[in-house]
Parts: sequence; structure tokens; C-alpha cells
Amino acid sequence: MGHTAAAEAGSGGLTATEHRLANGLRVVLSEDHLTPVAAVCLWYDVGSRHEIKGRTGLAHLFEHLMFQGSKQVHGNGHFELVQGAGGSLNGTTSFERTNYFETMPAHQLELALWLEADRMGSLLAALDDESMENQRDVVKNERRQRYDNVPYGTAFERLTALAYPDGHPYHHTPIGSMADLDAATLEDARNFFRTYYAPNNAVLSVVGDIDPEQTLAWVEKYFGSIPGHDGKPEPRDGSLPEVIGGQLREVVEEEVPARALMAAYRLPHDGTRACDAADLALTVLGGGESSRLHNRLVRRDRTAVAAGFGLLRLAGAPSLGWLDVKTSGGVEVPQIETAVDEELARFAAEGPTAEEMERAQAQLEREWLDRLGTVAGRADELCRYAVLFGDPQLALTAVDRVLDITADEVREVAAAQLRPDNRAVLVYEPVGGTAEETDSDEEEGADQ
Repeated sequence: MGHTAAAEAGSGGLTATEHRLANGLRVVLSEDHLTPVAAVCLWYDVGSRHEIKGRTGLAHLFEHLMFQGSKQVHGNGHFELVQGAGGSLNGTTSFERTNYFETMPAHQLELALWLEADRMGSLLAALDDESMENQRDVVKNERRQRYDNVPYGTAFERLTALAYPDGHPYHHTPIGSMADLDAATLEDARNFFRTYYAPNNAVLSVVGDIDPEQTLAWVEKYFGSIPGHDGKPEPRDGSLPEVIGGQLREVVEEEVPARALMAAYRLPHDGTRACDAADLALTVLGGGESSRLHNRLVRRDRTAVAAGFGLLRLAGAPSLGWLDVKTSGGVEVPQIETAVDEELARFAAEGPTAEEMERAQAQLEREWLDRLGTVAGRADELCRYAVLFGDPQLALTAVDRVLDITADEVREVAAAQLRPDNRAVLVYEPVGGTAEETDSDEEEGADQ
């Protein structure tokens, strides 16, 4: 078991140590004795981008199966043991990873580690037709509740399919299709586990009121005997041209409470300076009530009741700039679209003001502090940077890279990529009826 340690400049005094077991499991520890709690986070390097045509949704379905029992823990026992010990837990699936996490009273840390190791090492002992059918129905119902039967529910799925061409690994979202969920077999699930659920395809982080030496001893005790697996295929290439090259458009007529304009712009990959610059650009343009689009559409023109512009960061494919505007009263979408294009063109020509840069950088810094300020958030960020970029230490200094971006870089990325020929557009037109508004995102969870 080797290890490295770091307390880099700009990390706010936060530290993390890295270790690797003989079977390939990467372990990241970060001490924080402020409160008597500990967070365990386990990221597997598998998400919907690893799926093949005809078996979409399998990564998310399998995430649910991980809560259906293992060799030593039967049925709903994982939830019962963690919650009975005063902890909380869940799991989520995205395009690029599947994660599982518990936050426990510090003296119950060993229990969480044992539970995660038991299902990593022995899930197949409990995976059967009954659990497969049970969770298949749960996921199908989740799709109905979050996507198919709510206003704007399929917007994320539709825009993703437009922004990434057919055959691209990010063309489909983690929830998968009903047909593919029905087609998944028990053997599909078993093969999926054998391929991706191995210690050398995972990163385990433990953050909080811990004794590092004792924690490592527990990790070695429970995870050390689980064999690695070398049969994992590389994900398909997600690279694409920087600009789509023409506007893609779809009009949806549904029972929604208001007309809506949504758009996805192709932006730089996560982990680059250009992506950080794009994040700042979208924050200035649509990140809250002080943003340009909110001021123009909601406050000044009063043509919209909500206007937001945010970044979906992706490492294995171009990120997406996500525009979402809900119209006011009888306002038509073309009026909104003209105003949006005017604001984007002005921003591309002039860039942000000094005040806007300062405010946007402060906003992203606060968000970074919020994530690292809790043991669960820090554990997740350490795993994220380890899995996607190979170095968990980058999580501790991410804000420095954002604060180093210049106004010229922000203007340049906006001019290059926030343009009409680089977006997929979704227009919602109401056909009658009322419903409450809801949002989708790219993560699928396993709330039970």
C-alpha cells in the first residue's frame, strides 16, 4: 500500500492523502475533526457513456441493484443498517460515473466501509431474477415520475439527443429508454458487474473525523481481498468539433404551463481553462437574479418569468451550456430568442465588465467552498477529480484556476461558441391544461 500526501497552496488548509491497495483500489483520505462525522464516497468509473445501443439505462439500473442485497446483507439491509446507525446514504448515476455514499457518526465508519466492500465483492451472490424485476419496475416508475409525466420532463433527454449525434456515447441520458429497460436481462446485469465493479475501477474517499491509520487498516481488511479485473473496455470516443455547424431545432407541443425556450450550446471539455472561462461567461449571462439575461428578460422586458444559463461540465465529451427561459403571459418564443441573441452578441463583442467578473468569480468561489465545506461534498469532489482527471488534489485548488481566468478569455470563449450555429434548440408550445413546473438533470439517483 503506497501513499502520497499534499497540502497545496490555495487549498485553504485542506489536505488529502492518497493510497493504493495491491488490487488497484485508490483510497483518498482527508481529516476534518470539526464535527464527529465521517463521509464515505465510492466512485466507479462507469456511467451511461459506457453503455451500448439497445442496453441504455443499464448503469443506472445497476446502481439500484446495488441496494438490493449482497452476500452478508439481505434485501433492504444496506439502508436499514446505515440509517439505524444514524447515517444517511444514496447513490447516483451520470454520463461518466456511478457513485455511492454514506455520511456516518464517526464511530460508525467501520460499518460503512464493511457495507461498501461487501457489495463490491459479493453482490453476485444475491443478484437474482426477483431483485432484477423489482428494481427494473422501480426505475421504470422513476422514469415516468421524473421524465414522461411531468411538464418539460423530457427536455434534458431531447436536447442531449440533439446536441450529441446518433451513435455518440452521450447521445442518450442515464435514465435509458423503456424498451431497453425491458430488454435488459439478468445475465446483462451480471456481466456489467463483472466488467465494471472491481477495485481497480474505483476510487474510495473517506473524509471527516477519522484516524487515518485505523481507517486504512479497515480499508485493507475489507477491500484488500477483492480481486481486480482487467477486462474493462475503454469508453467510446466522445470528441466532436468545437462548433455544431448549424442550429438544430425541435418544437414540442405538450400540456405545459408556459412557452419555453431551451438550448444546449457545445462548450469546452471539463478540466480545461476554456471550460472555466465558459463557466464564468454563463454565470455572468444567466447565473442568478443579477445576471444579464435575468435583468433583460425578467426585469426590463418582462417577457419571461425565469431565465437561467448554466454549465453541464463533461470530461469525456464537449460540455453543454444550458439555457432555460420560461415565457411570461402570451409572449411568443421568437421574441425571447431575438433578445437572447442580442445579449449574447453584445457579450461576445464587449466581454464582461470588471464588476461582472468579480461577482461571477465570487459566486463560483462560494459554490466551491460550499462543496468542500461539508465532509460529504469534499469526499465527492476528491473522488471526482481522481476518477475523471487522475488527481484528487486538484479538487483542493480548483477555485484558484477559476480566479486566474481573465475577462479576455471569457469574451473569447463566448464569441467562439455562444452563437446560433452552435446550439440545439427546444421550443415548448402549450396545448392546454396546467401543471407544476419541474426540472431534470443528468444524474439519476437511488432514493428508496
